Amino acid sequence: MAIQFSPCSSSAPTFSTSSFKNLTNLSAKLIIIPSRTFFSKWVSQIRSGLEPTYQFELKSSNGNPPNAVYLKDGLAKKPQPRENSELLTMETSSRFSEAGLTESSLSITVVGASGDLAKKKIFPALFALFYEDCLPENLIVFGYARTKMTDEEFRNMISKTLTCRIDKRENCDDKMDKFLKRCFYHSGQYNSEEHFSELDDKLKDKEEGRLSNRLFYLSIPPNIFVDAVRCASTRASSENGWTRVIVEKPFGRDSESSRELTRCIKQYLVEDQIFRIDHYLGKELVENLSVLRFSNIVFEPLWSRNYIRNVQLIFSEDFGTEGRGGYFDNYGIIRDIMQNHLLQILALFAMETPVSLDAEDIRNEKVKALRSMRPLQLENVIVGQYKGHNKSGKMYSGYTDDPTVPKDSLTPTFAAAALFIDNSRWDGVPFLMKAGKALHTKRAEIRVQFRHVPGNLFKRNFGTDLDKATNELVLRVQPDEAIYLKINNKVPGLGMRLDRSDLNLLYRARYPREIPDAYERLLLDAIEGERRLFIRSDELDAAWALFTPLLKELENKKIAPELYPYGSRGPVGAHYLAAKHNIRWGDLS
Repeated sequence: MAIQFSPCSSSAPTFSTSSFKNLTNLSAKLIIIPSRTFFSKWVSQIRSGLEPTYQFELKSSNGNPPNAVYLKDGLAKKPQPRENSELLTMETSSRFSEAGLTESSLSITVVGASGDLAKKKIFPALFALFYEDCLPENLIVFGYARTKMTDEEFRNMISKTLTCRIDKRENCDDKMDKFLKRCFYHSGQYNSEEHFSELDDKLKDKEEGRLSNRLFYLSIPPNIFVDAVRCASTRASSENGWTRVIVEKPFGRDSESSRELTRCIKQYLVEDQIFRIDHYLGKELVENLSVLRFSNIVFEPLWSRNYIRNVQLIFSEDFGTEGRGGYFDNYGIIRDIMQNHLLQILALFAMETPVSLDAEDIRNEKVKALRSMRPLQLENVIVGQYKGHNKSGKMYSGYTDDPTVPKDSLTPTFAAAALFIDNSRWDGVPFLMKAGKALHTKRAEIRVQFRHVPGNLFKRNFGTDLDKATNELVLRVQPDEAIYLKINNKVPGLGMRLDRSDLNLLYRARYPREIPDAYERLLLDAIEGERRLFIRSDELDAAWALFTPLLKELENKKIAPELYPYGSRGPVGAHYLAAKHNIRWGDLS
């Protein structure tokens, strides 16, 4: 087998195309795909395709059998089942029963298990799924990190952040004990194949010969993604089930670094094994966006330039970098929030109706929407940075007061931008984004401002401020999830006095049950192989293409951010930007 060394990793061998087999005789190979059931147990189905395909095999250096994935014309494609695919040969059935693979196990390995994200989000999400009986009976959870600790110390560490649901249907302590007994720990370096081989041995021991499905969650810095993927793929991937990898953002710093990261990871994994997570896509209100639009006839006809005047996507935090300044300074608010969270929401909002709810159909429409957007121009962007401020007798430090941040840093902690989509549905409609830290409130919302009523009979009641008469649809993503529609209404009484009222759906009032955390939904989707809420590589390319020219111009010209006080509404320039497009920020009312 031809092996060559790649710049993606100092020690990472890559595999040339000569190591792949081009097979057109489908009777020679079968692929095992776990069926999507809401598990108490998993059932494996054996499927094969009708049409000729190219089957690639990734051969690992430890001699493990490959993870088979079907491809056609170079694109990942699920195999099409034959009409009589349920008729299996006795030879195939007996082979799997003899191997003892009729029962499967799920092994979840959190790489970077000692970090804050793992402790505060990933392990609590896994326990919540376990508490709700959403995970299979044969569950194994491994933590992997450089920190030395025993299984018992690891269980004690993660138990401090585990909480039970509000609607406790059974003893919380009993359920937590059952979960912790399934948790184990292995210490190792992220670039050590030897340490991952040791992890593989431990996984096999816990799986006890069952068909093994393995999920790796990379909760580590992006500069060691490739090494961890290489080691997990070549030394710890499943020999008889599926292997999937969840990759946390950031996915690079610009178009070039993102493409290089994708190219390096794809030396060891195919697209269908890679789950690029953006936790905002798992938020309840974001997932409800498509339901609201496509299942309510009152909204779908209005969803265009004919009735919508502008769309605002607003993200604000009422705290600063709080000790994360060193990390944040390498990325800034545009890369950290706008290029991923807000842009993903925008794509879901603006996309055309997909053919179906299939993951690829939805992601295809999102890519089309992203490719229809104009690249951002500096004239349509405002950047800011918070400074120290004395508020209510308490002194709040500025961004550059953080000892981990350079004193001359120009990294923006606030940004506002106007984007445009050049297609027939959205031509001329401004999409305004605003994201910032150390602002007056914590909030994430989508605001849809509709056009003024032509020839409004009641315009004299509103005076010259027509914005007061504008209908507005608001989806509050966090906190206190809600959907409300601002309408004009007559105030009860003898006179004709108008008032602006809200038709309000407050989730905590309508749905008293606790709303699952976004990580719970996304982890369950990754386990089930549902890719609808994960980001595809071409989607990532289209997103970076919009922001990379702007980011390079900001850095090359050393644009100084406008300063704004800690706890304020942000820089004044954001209001001028909105006014330039004849818009008023909806969160100011």
